[in-house]
Amino acid sequence: MSQSLKTILSLRELILSGALKPGERLSELSIVDRLGVSRTPVRMALVRLEEEGLLEAIPSGGYAVRHFSEADIFDAIETRGTLEGLAARLAAERGPSPGQIGEIKVCLRKLDALIQDEHGDDTLTGYVELNEQFHQLLIQMSGSRVVARQIERAVALPFASPSAFVEVQAMLPESRAILLVAQEQHRSVVEAIERREGARAEALMREHSRVAHRNLVMALGHQGARDLVPGMALIRQSA
Repeated sequence: MSQSLKTILSLRELILSGALKPGERLSELSIVDRLGVSRTPVRMALVRLEEEGLLEAIPSGGYAVRHFSEADIFDAIETRGTLEGLAARLAAERGPSPGQIGEIKVCLRKLDALIQDEHGDDTLTGYVELNEQFHQLLIQMSGSRVVARQIERAVALPFASPSAFVEVQAMLPESRAILLVAQEQHRSVVEAIERREGARAEALMREHSRVAHRNLVMALGHQGARDLVPGMALIRQSA
């Protein structure tokens, strides 16, 4: 791993863990001293994390750790859902290859098996990995590098990704029921794409993102749940 990547990961972790507080001002020299690296990778890390939305540039120089309102996070999730809806519509209209359909159906079957295994110790980890894979396969099926890039930007914030609140969801009594609903939405999206039903595929994928909305509300209202989501320390709750 390069020094630049290590610096980005280390600085990102300091921000997401709350070790660097929202509003805290950062300078190249302060981060150099803290991480024990040279100024070049620190400069690159600061620019990268500003692009990701975790930092904001200060006009007088340096950067500050951003804070986010509940509305910001809802908007981030909604943006991701809108873009993934567009990806689903493009996939349906352009027509994915048989290989792409086959690959995403394999992913669906693996998710089915995982959800049915109620006592599996690795269910949560496995679900997160397969859920991320499903979303990536759907984006690839759109055939649009432009849309893929915009979705990548939309999920740069850790609490906007498709699996951001899965651990929170697992705390709910109705956790398995929610997984079943989400999986049925996955299946319905693939069916709509196969049938070239662009509008239906788009609407289903946008609705799918609302599961994350619900889990966000739960996380904000439960201290134990807040601790499970990276970056929750950056969210300023409304009164």
